[in-house]
Amino acid sequence: MSMVVNTASFLAGVVAMEGVAWATHRYVMHGVLWNWHRSHHEPGRKGPELNDLFGLVFAGIAVGLFWLGARPGFAPVWWLAMGMTAYGVLYALVHDGLVHRRFPFPIRPRRGYLLRLVQAHHLHHISHERDGAVSFGFLWAQDPDRLRAQLQAGRRP
Repeated sequence: MSMVVNTASFLAGVVAMEGVAWATHRYVMHGVLWNWHRSHHEPGRKGPELNDLFGLVFAGIAVGLFWLGARPGFAPVWWLAMGMTAYGVLYALVHDGLVHRRFPFPIRPRRGYLLRLVQAHHLHHISHERDGAVSFGFLWAQDPDRLRAQLQAGRRP
C-alpha cells in the first residue's frame, strides 16, 4: 500500500506544482514581486536574472519537505518533495532550455504540443509590463490563437 501512496504523492507533487506555479506567476510574479520577475520580461537579457530567485525559493520549500519526509512515517511527504523536484527539472528543461534557450537544447519544435507551449510563452512575453500578459502556466499551454485574441482585446484570461 505504501508504494501506491508514495507514487500518488509523487504524481500529486508534479501536477500540483503546475497549479502552484500558475498562481505564483499570475499573482506573485506579476503582482507583489514584480520587481524580481521584471528582469525576465526585459528583452535581450542574457545570464542570471533576479527572476531566478523564484527557483531558489521553490527549491528551499522542497528541501524543507525532504527534511520532513525523512522522518519515520512521513515518506509520502518525501515523495511529494520528489514530485516538486521533478517539476523543477521539467520547468528548467522546458522553460529555460526549450522556450528561452538559456542553454543549448537539442529540440526545436515544428508542430504539436511543444510548439504550442513555446508559442504560448512567447505570447506571454509580448507584455514587458506587470499587467497585460496572458498565459501564466509553464507546462500547460492554452491555444495560441485564443491567447492572441485575448491580447488583441486587451484582456487577460
